[in-house]
Amino acid sequence: MASRKDYYDILGVPRDASDEEIKKAYRRLAMKFHPDRNPDDPQAEARFKEAAEAYEVLRDPQKRAQYDRFGHEGLNGTGFQGFRSTEDIFSTFSDIFGEFFGFGTGSRGPRPQAGADLRYNLTLAFRDAAKGREVELQIPRNEQCGGCEGTGAAAGTQPETCRHCGGRGQVHQAQGFFRITVTCPACQGRGEIITAPCPKCHGRGIVRVTRELKVRIPAGVDNGSRLRLRGEGEPGVYKGPPGDLYVVVHVKDDDIFRRQGQHLVVSKEINFVDAALGARIEVPTLDDPVPMDIPKGTQSGHVFKISGLGLPHLGSAHRGDLLLEVQVKIPTSLTSKQEELLREFARLEEDRPMKRVKRFFSKAKDAVRG
Repeated sequence: MASRKDYYDILGVPRDASDEEIKKAYRRLAMKFHPDRNPDDPQAEARFKEAAEAYEVLRDPQKRAQYDRFGHEGLNGTGFQGFRSTEDIFSTFSDIFGEFFGFGTGSRGPRPQAGADLRYNLTLAFRDAAKGREVELQIPRNEQCGGCEGTGAAAGTQPETCRHCGGRGQVHQAQGFFRITVTCPACQGRGEIITAPCPKCHGRGIVRVTRELKVRIPAGVDNGSRLRLRGEGEPGVYKGPPGDLYVVVHVKDDDIFRRQGQHLVVSKEINFVDAALGARIEVPTLDDPVPMDIPKGTQSGHVFKISGLGLPHLGSAHRGDLLLEVQVKIPTSLTSKQEELLREFARLEEDRPMKRVKRFFSKAKDAVRG
């Protein structure tokens, strides 16, 4: 190891310091002993290296645990050998120095960047969402130019290395004690100059196309569900990975069914005689109607459950239930015969002899239906 000092003492933090405290302490020391601020100062360079070594160990939970338990000897099996040069430090902590100071790391050319994600809004009929279906999407997006294979240069030519930045895509500028890194103004960070642009993409390396995709919408998707299609977004920059496509589902309302989680709710009217005497009715489902017996004395608003005829749970064979909400219809226009029967029913209700009531409903049923 480059140093046998205690790493906590080097950074000036207690042994129970948090990750954020350790990071702040390293930032302070890196600022103080940075080579650009201390040119030709071997002692400052040594302090810069030992602070980086301490930070490298204490920021890693596994290395820190080994160090806390066994000291420097505990790091022998971790593969950590310290830093040979300041360039090693800049390379290892490129994100840290970029965050703290904007210093360059010595890397050549711009970094790969992931492509942008795309969003597609898909409107589905209620039953298509309930049962699932395959849809064909037209997705406008950028793709790598086939004429130049993404280089932006015309056929038979190659981009030239930018002379201003030497192909780094970045240049150093002095500001006080420090050198900061900025995007090369000559090549805009590409590290290359295109002298003969591709006529198809005009040097951009990408073209706008409409891509056709067939997507299987799973049964049971709900309004607002998102389907992620990996790699179907915009292409990456500088050989970075492509983004993803998110298909956001919007489900239309249905004339018959309402959704309640994975349950389907359907309302059905029955006349008051069937509600009183009971009847067999047909209940609509996502497929063919099914028969159901309505028991005697059913009240308006009562909900019956038919198991397993609801919506499927995504990624599961389990289904919700069909909930039948009965609405008892009261007639608004009666014939004189129907009115007479209802008044007779009212009289019978006063003493409720059951046989007479049943005979009345038998007559009323014929009157209402006939």
